[in-house]
Amino acid sequence: MDIVVQKYGGSSLADIPKIKYVSAKIKRHVSEGKKLVVIVSAMGKTTDQLELLCKEVSECPVPREKDMLFTTGEQVSAALMAMALNNIGVKALSQNAFQTEIITSSDHTRASIRKINAGKLKGNLKDYDVVIVTGFQGITESGDVTTLGRGGSDTSAVAIAAALGAPCEIYSDFPGIFTTDPKLFPAAKILEQVSYAEMLEMAQLGAGILHPRAVEIAKKYNVKLCCRGTFSNDNGSRVVSDNIEQPVVTGLSVMENQAQVTITGLPEDHIIVNGIFNYLGEKQFNIDMISAVRLGNNNMTLSFTIVENDKNCLLEVIQDLQKEFCACNIT
Repeated sequence: MDIVVQKYGGSSLADIPKIKYVSAKIKRHVSEGKKLVVIVSAMGKTTDQLELLCKEVSECPVPREKDMLFTTGEQVSAALMAMALNNIGVKALSQNAFQTEIITSSDHTRASIRKINAGKLKGNLKDYDVVIVTGFQGITESGDVTTLGRGGSDTSAVAIAAALGAPCEIYSDFPGIFTTDPKLFPAAKILEQVSYAEMLEMAQLGAGILHPRAVEIAKKYNVKLCCRGTFSNDNGSRVVSDNIEQPVVTGLSVMENQAQVTITGLPEDHIIVNGIFNYLGEKQFNIDMISAVRLGNNNMTLSFTIVENDKNCLLEVIQDLQKEFCACNIT
């Protein structure tokens, strides 16, 4: 079987006309003799709306229940896409993470994929031209629903492609990977190709076209990866193992939705600093942009950034940090 994995983001599926457009695009690929596994995100701003519902109930909801709520968005997209495809004569089947058997860790809201039942997907592709899988989610060994964190549908797509030994195409509003955000700088140019290392650096620094975890998986398993525009017929941008004609500067990235945490009155002791980051790592906080400034008298200030949505949950562990390591101030 000639299998291709495709992923469509929320903006590509924001309403019914767009879902019908994407279904017609998928049908053209099927007519070329391909079998498709299509990973879908929630429609439009659905996840943001669910986040607001969470905050109306609790500032820091129980992570397991948050996952139960958030996984509903992708199931809507998958079911509607399957309906649209079957309506135009394409045999399609929608599946959630449980039905696909995407097994993850038990770290709710930021789980990592452990294994995928590729044989089950291939078996379904014998009976159907397209299998639509809910992105962004998985299940634990005990059957609890989990989510992979923001951008998790990219991770789902690349992980499934790796399991199937298939190429992966990421579709979004952008017709490829730009040198910088074209919304901020309209003169930005599309890169024909970019190396895994360059793409990983750009993604970690805020380029929204691909999630860093997806790039890491693609590099590890040598997945053929291409970023294309949903509403464009251009070739897009390929992510390759090496870029021989590598420019000095590939692109610029912008990080948004970040919160800065500053710890003052901290003893200048690397054991304490390491302990703080190990503790936060165990709590599954994604730490970035670390800055340490020596103040003299054996004191220092430590700053780092976290995702804005994790800010309220961090407040819950601050007291534990202070008790565990030092009587410092955290803002």
